[in-house]
Amino acid sequence: MALPESVTNDEASATRVLADYYSAFSTLEVQAVLPYFHEPCLIISPQSVFAAPTRAVLATAFTLAMEGLRARGYGRSELSMRYIKPLSATAALFTGVALRYKLDGQELERAGVTYVLHKADTGWKIAVLIVHDAGEVARPE
Repeated sequence: MALPESVTNDEASATRVLADYYSAFSTLEVQAVLPYFHEPCLIISPQSVFAAPTRAVLATAFTLAMEGLRARGYGRSELSMRYIKPLSATAALFTGVALRYKLDGQELERAGVTYVLHKADTGWKIAVLIVHDAGEVARPE
């Protein structure tokens, strides 16, 4: 059974938001990434759970992360999408691998990432970001 056109259009729109987010992240400019996040948002990583009620609070976390990447010779990121699941008219789940490269093009690191995007009046925004082991990224059956 084919998906309704509205669902496929929303999926394409949400996917485009993530692609644009990765382009913005690659600049290592905190202010460039903040508009991609919902207020509030939640970031879960192996080290911690971080709830950001506002983008101003989120900026603190991104500032530290981006400074660390800059010090390690970071050049850019790309997302290898593995799984997309529309959950409702206003929620979608995306799972993939974030690939990070050094300025010279060598791979710096990879991490599994899962995003829950929420569609509000202003469009799709990242509501939840979960960072996990890249080996755990598989398509659910």
